[in-house]
Amino acid sequence: MTTTLIETASAGVQVQRGGWKAGFRTVPGVPRWARWAAHAAALTTLPSALWRLPMAWGFGMGFTDEAMVELHVPGWGSAYVLALILLSEVASFATLGLIQPWGERFPRWMGFVGGKRVSVRFAVTTATLGAMAVLLYAAGYFYSWTHRSSGSPTGAWAWLMNASFAPVVFWGPLLIAVTVHYYRRRRAA
Repeated sequence: MTTTLIETASAGVQVQRGGWKAGFRTVPGVPRWARWAAHAAALTTLPSALWRLPMAWGFGMGFTDEAMVELHVPGWGSAYVLALILLSEVASFATLGLIQPWGERFPRWMGFVGGKRVSVRFAVTTATLGAMAVLLYAAGYFYSWTHRSSGSPTGAWAWLMNASFAPVVFWGPLLIAVTVHYYRRRRAA
């Protein structure tokens, strides 16, 4: 009886101590390479977000004044840039769901799906469509790198922009690798 009470109390303390952080741990069965790939994929959009942020506040980042007027920055174009930053960061962060508990069971705070298991088909389909979209974006990135429009950054600004957006090219392949692992791991379980 005493052992059971101590084990129960100990388990309660561990859950309480873990709190919300427990949802951000890596689930058992995820190899180191998949953990690294998921975290790398989640970080691929950060440099481009940091490059876009000054633009949202009206700093040209190498674009000419005419190009900034055409982009409506500052103005409603700034809202677009901020929304793009938010969308890309949330989407890349979602890659971590493929290796963490919230990718297998929806968090409780998520309305009517909270606490329910995440369908393997839903997660894999969503991740695969996301990877395809990112791969198309990467192809567009290579095209825009070689075909600059007038008013685009040149010289050092162009190199900074390209260096900031280059990591996004790796997001698609990393997401595909982690998605394949997620599918195999969940199917085997």
